[in-house]
Amino acid sequence: MMFCFVRKYMFSIIVIPVVVYLSLMNPPATGVPRFPGWDKVVHFCMYGGVSGIIWLEYLLNHRRVRPRLKRGLPAAVICPLLLGGLLEIGQSVLTTYRRGDWSDFAANAGGIAAATLTAWFVLRPHICRGSE
Repeated sequence: MMFCFVRKYMFSIIVIPVVVYLSLMNPPATGVPRFPGWDKVVHFCMYGGVSGIIWLEYLLNHRRVRPRLKRGLPAAVICPLLLGGLLEIGQSVLTTYRRGDWSDFAANAGGIAAATLTAWFVLRPHICRGSE
């Protein structure tokens, strides 16, 4: 049973620890010029990516039966939102080189919302063609 879950959601299981690591690591000084708000773009992309990968794997694994939005929401929306919130708290509590920020959490939520809308209205019709 567990092996089946791991096999079905392998990329999601790989991406989540990477996001946790990137969120808690001490970023190196790269010397690359940054524009205002670049950090929010990174948060939007990271959490949009996490949610998008979960949605993609969910849709691919349920394409033969009609996928339901309310079944995918806990894994693809609620869990990434909780992860983002906990990591923002963790950044302020567990590190001295990072700080938790509500605007980062808002960027996380924006990425998750964009991934959900894209998955449901763009990917789902193509992946689940013929099953409805």
